[in-house]
Amino acid sequence: MARILSLREAVAELVHDGDTVALEGFTHLIPVAAGHEIIRQRRKDLTLVRMTPDIVYDQMIGAGCARKLVFSWGGNPGVGSLHRFRDAIQNSWPVPLEIEEHSHAGMANRYAAGASGLPFAVLRGYTGTDLPGQTDTIKPIECPFTGERLTAVPAVNPDVGIIHAQRADKAGNVQMWGITGVQKETVLASARSLVTVEEVVDELTPVPGAVVLPQWAVTAVAEVPRGAHPSYAQGYYERDNDYYQDWDPIGRDRERFEQWLAGEVFGAERSAR
Repeated sequence: MARILSLREAVAELVHDGDTVALEGFTHLIPVAAGHEIIRQRRKDLTLVRMTPDIVYDQMIGAGCARKLVFSWGGNPGVGSLHRFRDAIQNSWPVPLEIEEHSHAGMANRYAAGASGLPFAVLRGYTGTDLPGQTDTIKPIECPFTGERLTAVPAVNPDVGIIHAQRADKAGNVQMWGITGVQKETVLASARSLVTVEEVVDELTPVPGAVVLPQWAVTAVAEVPRGAHPSYAQGYYERDNDYYQDWDPIGRDRERFEQWLAGEVFGAERSAR
């Protein structure tokens, strides 16, 4: 049964130095507040997994949390590059960063395999790209029935999977709707899971097309209103496009980034006490 914890308690209990951690959400319901709490608790040597790392991973990389990034695309959506990510790759600042790059289809299949308890996934993909020559976790495989040449990728099984959702009930059942990406698979593939939600309610009201994660699949739930900001939470608030634009000059400059970190992340910790 999922336990209802504060965000600080949940991260302290579930996320450890050296863990493989996946924070998932596709343009929508990105668990940004959880990422900031990981920074505040100064976790390090993490392997960060995400299909589309955007500014929250840029912030975590810049804060020195990560030693490796497993991903399929990285950027500030609608704006440009991730400059803390780029600085870590090019200049090893603040620490060196190893990368493992896949396609979107490859990463989605890896999550599906992990959620299904399978050791790897098979897909028609990567043909005509140089990714198999750059990434050790992409291997050719022959279909035993047709002889067709396919591609195998290993399952993703994070130590901790973290997502954001609209709401949960007091028993820890989680409900989300709108663009849902691979959040369900992330939770099911992970050894431990944390779901931050906009609100905890007495009872989940049915919503057309909603995904419900049962309490037995979730380790902990934390009520974090606006926990996906600056991404959006359908039915609660819209995407803050200005934030993404404003991040570009901050991310480009180490000094400005460190000022932002001190004020917006560690400053938020002090004001909460």
